[in-house]
Amino acid sequence: MTDPTAWQKSSFSGADNNQNCVHVRLSDGGSIELVESEVPDTVMATSRANFAAFIKGVKAGEFDHLIEGPSRG
Repeated sequence: MTDPTAWQKSSFSGADNNQNCVHVRLSDGGSIELVESEVPDTVMATSRANFAAFIKGVKAGEFDHLIEGPSRG
């Protein structure tokens, strides 16, 4: 089992070790911490409930338009 307090990244992140990815972990205080590999000294924290809602939105495709680029119509 993976240690939830250790930084984790998605298997979909780049293969170049720790570049171009977001790392997440469970903090000692119980919040979810996120860090961007390009700015490793900036850590953002959120509640488990907020992170769960975000993950549900990602899975439902609610943010796909952000990575697909502007629509041309």
